[in-house]
Amino acid sequence: MLKQFSDLGINEQVQQSLIDLQIAVPTDIQEKTIPVVLNQNKDVVVLAKTGTGKTAAFGLPLLQLIDSENSNVQALILAPTRELGQQIYTNLVSFATHSPEISIASVCGGIPIKPQIERLKSATHIVVATPGRLVDLIKRGSINVKNLKYLILDEADEMVSALKEEVDTIIKEIPKSRRTLLFTATMPGAIKQLVQNYMSKHVVHIEADMETIGHQGIDHQYIVVEPIEKLEVLLHFLNSKEGERGIIFCKTKAAVNKLAKNLAINKFSSGAIHGSLTQGIRDRIMGQFREGHIDILVATDLAARGIDVKEISYVVNYHLPDTYDTYVHRSGRTARAGAKGLSLTVLQQEEVDEIADFERELGITINRIEKANAKSIDENNALIWAKKIFKTKPNREVSEDFKAKIKTIFHHLTKEELVDKILADYLANSSITTAKSESPKKKKRKQ
Repeated sequence: MLKQFSDLGINEQVQQSLIDLQIAVPTDIQEKTIPVVLNQNKDVVVLAKTGTGKTAAFGLPLLQLIDSENSNVQALILAPTRELGQQIYTNLVSFATHSPEISIASVCGGIPIKPQIERLKSATHIVVATPGRLVDLIKRGSINVKNLKYLILDEADEMVSALKEEVDTIIKEIPKSRRTLLFTATMPGAIKQLVQNYMSKHVVHIEADMETIGHQGIDHQYIVVEPIEKLEVLLHFLNSKEGERGIIFCKTKAAVNKLAKNLAINKFSSGAIHGSLTQGIRDRIMGQFREGHIDILVATDLAARGIDVKEISYVVNYHLPDTYDTYVHRSGRTARAGAKGLSLTVLQQEEVDEIADFERELGITINRIEKANAKSIDENNALIWAKKIFKTKPNREVSEDFKAKIKTIFHHLTKEELVDKILADYLANSSITTAKSESPKKKKRKQ
């Protein structure tokens, strides 16, 4: 028989919030973690892939452990990015709908600090923060973490690599007697070192069903391309996924900008996020993606943290990740909440040997698929060209007299005849027609 949240010790107030949210059955990681957090006093290390319900695993018991009559900050939740921090904050607030006595604040970077300083002057029990902003607030004396009882590190594997200095500073400021809950999708050496240095000797280790949950529902594929055809192969893939939402990962901010520009030129419904963009722009693009106004997000790894969109049907590794952990985080953006998904990696020939290492380390199979043939690529380019014309807005500055002259030239043609002539002109002037692409003497396909 499936367990209910009441079986795990969750009180009636929080249960009512879960009913409002239509959350009825705990996930594997929630079932294993909640009783330990509620009923034991030990530090906890939880190994669970993204999309397994980690926020509720620590958030639900945390709401019950807070002493609402004590106005001190009792729990601190650290997240590597503002997007993830905001997501955690939103979830906690929804879990606490029927617990109004508990005060929760979000103090993340990328937005003005003064309103956050003002907010912290009021009684606050739980603080969700990004490390950099919290260090700033501590240095300003705007937050007191000396009475902290609980420290939660979410996606800790990302923080110990990119934000280690800030995390070390925070840990030195909080009581050694606090209880630490660490959540991570992978266990690199830096995490093991953090556990050894900053957590108690008697740590409870919890692991979700890593064999199934981490990659459940994800079809892992790779495709081998020549550098000159990489963009065209990607565009062919994206055309096949029209109307579906996906994320394309690039290694660098410059690569994100370049690819996003190419997608915009070709009229794909897309947006880009990376760390150098202002928080306002990142929030706007993320909002458009979450609400379905754009279908494709081009992103760097850190900027994409906190994306919790259930309808992401595919992710593309436009560049092979540097680490196995990064592959896990990227592919975990799809196949969330029991859905199916695709993780496609675009490789050059010299990178193919690395696939076996990823398979062995992650315990998955990554299937090779063949790239589209030249004819299919050429036809796809023609379709993209046609869609660009369709989506082009009329030039309102053209005079009616000149427009009438153009219409006179075409007035005797049927719609079918006009399409035939436009297409023939495109093919005659394109350097990517099938005949030319198959001839080694002709000009190479433009990227």
